[in-house]
Amino acid sequence: MLIASSRRRFLGTLAAAVPAARALTETQPPSPLPFPVIDFHVHLNPSFSLADAVALSKKTNVKFGIAEHAGTKENGYPSILTNDEELRGWAAKLAGQPVFKGVQAEWVDWMSCFSKPALGSIDYVLSDAMTIPGAGGSRLKMWLHGFDPGDAQEFMLRYVRWNVQVIEKEPLDIFAHPTWLPAPLDQRAGELWTEERMKPIIRSLQRTGTAVEIDSHFKLPSLDFLRMAKEAHLKFSFGSNSGSGPARGIDFCIEQAKALGLTAADMFMPAQGKRRPYLRRKV
Repeated sequence: MLIASSRRRFLGTLAAAVPAARALTETQPPSPLPFPVIDFHVHLNPSFSLADAVALSKKTNVKFGIAEHAGTKENGYPSILTNDEELRGWAAKLAGQPVFKGVQAEWVDWMSCFSKPALGSIDYVLSDAMTIPGAGGSRLKMWLHGFDPGDAQEFMLRYVRWNVQVIEKEPLDIFAHPTWLPAPLDQRAGELWTEERMKPIIRSLQRTGTAVEIDSHFKLPSLDFLRMAKEAHLKFSFGSNSGSGPARGIDFCIEQAKALGLTAADMFMPAQGKRRPYLRRKV
């Protein structure tokens, strides 16, 4: 009788475990790629909390890197980390959660806000070239309505140089929105982003060991740029650039990864110890 009772308990436990395992499988779809999928470019906002991000990550089987803007107050963001205390507070908020801790650095002087020990509390730093120098040292946010790039050829000459400066002056892990263009030039991307203009950016990424973001929101960069990046043995990261609402999907990232034949060895993962960019690079 004891043996029969133990067997019934065992079978009952097994029966209860099967629906639980099935539910887990149903809520976590298999990875669409032969390696773990990570979106390193997710922002929190009033309509998308950390709890929302963790729940969505579990549902989609996409791990998130959560990034807060960081830099001087002159950047004009309503929410931005400007000193060690705020940076450590951000890291503490994400501590213990199944996410990577990141910041999106603003402008090229963001390092002046933080000490190296404080930067050790986060996992990675990403930045972009979407804010460009204006007259008198002003910071022109090119995505805002009303920005005038002027003559396209002159703008591209200046813009390529600025991309290189951002990559080489800042100790970045990820370069976001590569080859982004402001309106109305974005409709001429195929014409304006020639191979000769892409090469200096690729070389800068290679020299600095900075990863290339595949941006699912703006659908950037082109396959031509990505193939050049792969030939240069650069690392890649995925980014949805989620900002004002829930995290966006990364279907474009998946498509480009498949087209390129990316493997786990091609993908960015945060560096450890002395390999962190702010420790290994002289800027």
